[in-house]
Amino acid sequence: MEALRTENIRNVVLLSHSGTGKTSLAEAMLYDSGAISRLGRVGEGNTTSDFEPEEAKRGSSISLSLLPLKWKEVKINLLDAPGYFDFVGEMKSGIRVADGALILVCAASGVEVGTELAWRYADEAGLPRLIFINKIDRENADFYRTLSQIEASFGRKCVAIQLPSDDGVLDLLSPEPGKAVPQEKSETYREKLVEAVAETNDELVTKYLEGEELSAEELRRALRVATLEGKLVPVLVGSALNNKAIPQLLDAICDFLPSPKERGKVKVRNTKLEQEEELPPEGDAPLSALVFKTIADPYVGRLSCLRVYSGTLKSDSIVWNANKGRTERVGQLYFLRGKNQEPVESLIAGDIGAVAKLSETSTGDTLCEQNHPVKLTPVEFPHPNFSVAVYPKTKADVDKLGTVLAKLNEEDPSIIIHKEPDTGETLISGFGEAQIEVAAEKMKRKFALEAELRPPKIPYKETITTSTKAEYKHKKQTGGHGQYGHVFLELIPLPRGSGYQFEETIVGGAIPKNFIPAVEKGVAETLQEGVLAGYPVVDIKVRLYDGSYHPVDSSDISFKIAGSHATRRGVQQAGPVLLEPIMNVKITVPDEFTGDILGDLNSKRGRVLGMSRQGDLTVIEAQAPMAEMLRYAVDLRSMTQGRGSYTIEFSHYEEVPSHLAQRIIAEAREGSKESR
Repeated sequence: MEALRTENIRNVVLLSHSGTGKTSLAEAMLYDSGAISRLGRVGEGNTTSDFEPEEAKRGSSISLSLLPLKWKEVKINLLDAPGYFDFVGEMKSGIRVADGALILVCAASGVEVGTELAWRYADEAGLPRLIFINKIDRENADFYRTLSQIEASFGRKCVAIQLPSDDGVLDLLSPEPGKAVPQEKSETYREKLVEAVAETNDELVTKYLEGEELSAEELRRALRVATLEGKLVPVLVGSALNNKAIPQLLDAICDFLPSPKERGKVKVRNTKLEQEEELPPEGDAPLSALVFKTIADPYVGRLSCLRVYSGTLKSDSIVWNANKGRTERVGQLYFLRGKNQEPVESLIAGDIGAVAKLSETSTGDTLCEQNHPVKLTPVEFPHPNFSVAVYPKTKADVDKLGTVLAKLNEEDPSIIIHKEPDTGETLISGFGEAQIEVAAEKMKRKFALEAELRPPKIPYKETITTSTKAEYKHKKQTGGHGQYGHVFLELIPLPRGSGYQFEETIVGGAIPKNFIPAVEKGVAETLQEGVLAGYPVVDIKVRLYDGSYHPVDSSDISFKIAGSHATRRGVQQAGPVLLEPIMNVKITVPDEFTGDILGDLNSKRGRVLGMSRQGDLTVIEAQAPMAEMLRYAVDLRSMTQGRGSYTIEFSHYEEVPSHLAQRIIAEAREGSKESR
């Protein structure tokens, strides 16, 4: 059998809006190529791609699947990416290691939000692409309407190279006589195609303008170049579910999408020389391989999916992890097809595969040669804005929560896990409810950990509004030594964001120096507990200015107690108020949704700071309380049909309006009673 060559590889990511039929298309391509012998169905939960129980349950993809197949002399590595926005991290991973994209559009639904997102991400990555209009045999399908939508959304460079016909599809590059398409339509779209292709090539445009006929071979050659350069995007048509026109689509992938060689040299960072360099995508070049996905399996262990960009990666070899700065032993290499693993001896430049049980390596790491250490650019994920608090249900779950969350993060690095210092909660942040729910399901299924998900607590704080003085004398007489500590404190409000300051101005030895740290400790501990609702007191200066002591009965604990009680008394009489975190929010939405967004911000106690235009988008900068923004990822998606995006970061603390503060304080006190 002839060895695989880099020029005969196509790494293609399947992208679309959710429910457009990517998984069914991948299944049909695997079947037609002979990679599988039985055609699975999404509705039956038995497709090669959607093998996770959570995917079968939902009837849609939630993770990136690797699906290699052989078509004629070409190996096609299909990367089936989820279409639902909650799993955008998986889409980004697929795009990072692909050389071309196949974007699906439903012939009935047309261009949808997910189509626009897929197009934008493919644009950002500079991927040559094809468009496949799927579900052409559905009752309300309309190829010509969908094609018009594609042209309106993505430009005239999207050009049909096929038309649907009663007996299959008509190839406009070399039309077959007798196909059941109205002659007028076929001639019109054939002319559009010829004109579009000719315009990308000086030689052909001259022939075209002089009225010469362009051969099918000339058109194919010029269309390939134009597609690779991003000047044209061929549009094909068919039906994945009914296996219609799939061989022609496979031909188009081989003919018009690039091999790794045609994508050119790969840019890396040489960590030894501390400079950029370029490596050719060839088997004898220095090794560079990027781990773009990790599968954490409780039985098999960690499975690292990687793409080799240069050199050759061999089974049972030693490589260098440039990110961790240590060697890794590579055991058996595999080709993955869904959940199935096929052992291989090596992976050549441009190919994609997997290796089990790398001890130090995680997603985003580069494997290379120790004497030629290089780093590839890792997958770049958007910042997640939807957070929930995770609470283990049993004592055993508490003990293993950290380990399980770390494994979960290995599998999906787009999820961020962190401990909120102000509330003590462990938060999981993602792109929406579905992603977080799937994470919880995986925790239970894979690692037998049951967790409850709750909205995060708001890290409220307390402060004072006026200066005051407070005194407390702690005096207790028992058998033997008694207890005695006596302090005078002054409490002064500070500007917002100042935190807490302690100062002592004791004169004449009213309190011995060795007891002052104990007073400060008592003050600090009390401020941490608050007086209104148990939240920390901030933006306050506490000055210890006088007191008294007993030569025998005074002790550290006595002065700590005195400092604590004096602080509590002082805060209570200094007009305590509740503070809430205010967030800076930057929202980007299509112009038509601006009014809805502004109205919603107003209902969330938001303040608009400014607005600007970016093409047909409006950028709104505002501030709003954190308490009102916990579900904003869900709200914004609902209001803008998924077209809006936003970033959010902490700005400052502000006083909570009194009518809301009363409710928050009451709830906090009630919760405190229940926890006792």
